[in-house]
Amino acid sequence: MKRTLSLLAIVTALPALAEGTRQLGAHEHGVGTLNIAIDGSTVLMEFQAPGADLVGFEHAAKSAADRSAVDAAIARLSDPLALFVMPDAARCSVGEASAKLETASGHGQDVHEDHAEDAGHDNNQHGHKDHADDKHDDHEHEGHAEHHTEEADHAEFHANYMLNCAEPASLTNISFAYFDAFPNVQKVQVQLVGASGAHAYQIERGTPILTLER
Repeated sequence: MKRTLSLLAIVTALPALAEGTRQLGAHEHGVGTLNIAIDGSTVLMEFQAPGADLVGFEHAAKSAADRSAVDAAIARLSDPLALFVMPDAARCSVGEASAKLETASGHGQDVHEDHAEDAGHDNNQHGHKDHADDKHDDHEHEGHAEHHTEEADHAEFHANYMLNCAEPASLTNISFAYFDAFPNVQKVQVQLVGASGAHAYQIERGTPILTLER
C-alpha cells in the first residue's frame, strides 16, 4: 500500500515551515515559496508563486490568451521534476502532483452582488430615496467595487507534490530549472525539514541550486 503523508500536518506542526507559508494576497512579486519535507524515500513539496510571476497578470483569466497562459503554467507546474531537478542517482519519481491558480475574487464578488441585491430590495419596498441617500449608496457601492477589484488583483499558483526517491542518500541537491521556465521569477524562499532538522534557504536566479544538509 502506497504511503501518503499530510504536508498540511507537517506545516502546522513545524514553526519554520508554517512561517514560510504565505497567505493569498500577502505575496511579493518575483518571489515564490517552497516548503519541502523529506521522510526517508518520500519527498513532499508545497509550492506557491504570485500569478504575475508565471503568467504576467494577477486577475482571473478572462480572454482566451489569459486562459491559455494559465493552462500552460499549470501544465509546467504539474511536472515537478522538470522544475526542481533531483540527481539522477536518487532515482526520484512523481507519486502525486497537483497545481492550480487561486484568486480572491470570488469572495469579493459575492459581497458586492449581495449588497446590490439588498439595495434593489430596499428601493422596491420604499419606492424612492432622497438625493443624500443616493449619494451614500453610490459611495458604498464604490467602496465595494474597489474592495472587489483589490481582491481580484491578487492571485497565486499553488502546487503540491509527493515524490518517491528510491535512493534517498543520493538526494544531495535540487537544481531550480524553475527559473528557466518562468523568466519573471527572481528568487524562491525555501523551508525544508528532514533528518537534520528544519532549515531556511533563499534560492536566487543567479545561483539556482539548493544543497541539502544531511
